[in-house]
Formats: sequence, C-alpha cells, structure tokens
Amino acid sequence: MNRRKIILICSLLLYFTISFGTLIAQEKKTGSNDDLLKDSLYVVNKVKVLNYSLKQFDQLFFEFFRKKSDSQLVLTKSEFYSYTIRIAIFSDRLAALYPEQKQTAAENKKKWFAESYQDYLLSKASVKK
Repeated sequence: MNRRKIILICSLLLYFTISFGTLIAQEKKTGSNDDLLKDSLYVVNKVKVLNYSLKQFDQLFFEFFRKKSDSQLVLTKSEFYSYTIRIAIFSDRLAALYPEQKQTAAENKKKWFAESYQDYLLSKASVKK
C-alpha cells in the first residue's frame, strides 16, 4: 500500500513536471496591435483567398503595388495589412497546387506576414522628400 502511494505520487509529479516544462517551452507571442490585426485579417480572408483564381490573385497583387507606389495615396493600416495578408494566404494555395514549391511558398508567406506598416509609412515619407 505504501509503495503504491509513492509510485502514484512520483507519477503525478513526473506528469506535472513534463506538462509545466512543455508550457514554458512554447514560443511566447508578442501581442502587438499589428499582430492582432494580421491574425484577424487572416481568419476573415482565409477561405475566400484560398478559392481565388490566379487571375483574381494577379488583380489583387497589381492593385496593391499600384496603390503602394501612388505618391498621392496613403493606405490605412487595415488596408495595407488586408493586401499583404491576402497575398500571404495565397501562398498556401500555391503550396497545395505545387507541392514541390512548398518551401518557397512558406518563405513567401512568412515574408508577406512580416511586412510592416511602419516601414510602408517610412517609404512614403522618403518619397515625398
């Protein structure tokens, strides 16, 4: 009886130690407003963008670059991230269509998710000077 209690206690301690260690080892995400906006845009647009044709994606892509390069127009944060996140989501579709390009698609998705509105505003300011 005493031996069973010791084994049970040791088992429970081991279980909680492993569980706690796993929680600590998880990557901590900074909860910046930009990240929250990007995540919400991703959820809202995912299904729609995964069903885009290549023609629809091309229209989105060129519309974004046309607006981004227009010196008279400054996109809002929401508009800017709406474009970049939809472009990033389309990388998932490309990875599904072309499995041999999965790595490239993942890198492109990461690149588009990393786009920064601050950098965009700085580039707009430098063009105006």
